[in-house]
Amino acid sequence: MKVKTLSAVVCGALLVAGTAHAERIISFAHAASDESHPSAAAKAFGETLDELSGGEFVVRENCCGSLGGERDMIEGLQIGSTDVILTSSGPMGNFEPATYVFDLPFLFSSYEQAYAVLDGPIGQEILGKLSDSNIIGLAWADNGFRHLTNSRNEVHKPSDVDGMTIRTMENEIHMEAFRLLGARPTPMPFPEVFTALQQGAVDAQENPLSLIISSRFFEAQEHLSLTGHVYSPGLILASPILWDRLSEEEQGWVTEAAQAGAAASREHIQRLKREGVERLRGKGMTVITDVDIGPFQEQMQPVYESFREQYGDEMLDRILAFEY
Repeated sequence: MKVKTLSAVVCGALLVAGTAHAERIISFAHAASDESHPSAAAKAFGETLDELSGGEFVVRENCCGSLGGERDMIEGLQIGSTDVILTSSGPMGNFEPATYVFDLPFLFSSYEQAYAVLDGPIGQEILGKLSDSNIIGLAWADNGFRHLTNSRNEVHKPSDVDGMTIRTMENEIHMEAFRLLGARPTPMPFPEVFTALQQGAVDAQENPLSLIISSRFFEAQEHLSLTGHVYSPGLILASPILWDRLSEEEQGWVTEAAQAGAAASREHIQRLKREGVERLRGKGMTVITDVDIGPFQEQMQPVYESFREQYGDEMLDRILAFEY
């Protein structure tokens, strides 16, 4: 199977899968570059759907935020302007509040724990809830643990963040957590982040290693601290308008393709977990690997109380009690 580039100018017109006789096109959109883990997911999705459908479906990858930021893409699913997306959980709480639980700082201590929760009954229940918001939840992909980069100073302890302007996702839990550290959170869509860092509009940003590398944030940021303050799941989602046009068999193909995409995103994240620090040091970044996360956890703890007051205890307590 061949990978064909439809446009090298606008990042986001990749013919990921298909054959000459294919007639049905599915768009797969994400906000990251074509070297990122969302792109790895899109390609695996396309390859798997091509195989399952015998070449009936062509998957066109729209990357680099060519269809807007993550919130724009989610809204696009609802109206049918795009078919499938991979988004972080960050903006999802605006559509399904149950997803906010995954944005709590230091909720998960390992990838294994996060995967077990997401792939088990809790994660599948939350995916199912998305239909209430006119969104089809297909699979939990990976986004990795989020770390802090900045252009101001090394970050070893919470006071090093005091007064720092930090780009965050459009997510109230993340914003409150950074306010508790004395920072000034500044939400903005992902496609705008590099320019904001480059121009000094913000001092810092926080993302997984994969996106720090693929988005070349090392060109605008000097310091990286491996805070791992939030595990950020990704979601592969489909438009109900697309879904309703598919037969039951075709829905099964798309679901299986989404699971393959999720697996590819996890493989990509795990590879960069092993290789990423040295790559970023090679790009000139100062990397702090021995961050004492205890003081960060303690200072961010009030976010949990705010969450319980607003969204209740049930889902959070189930996750905290989950054995894997």
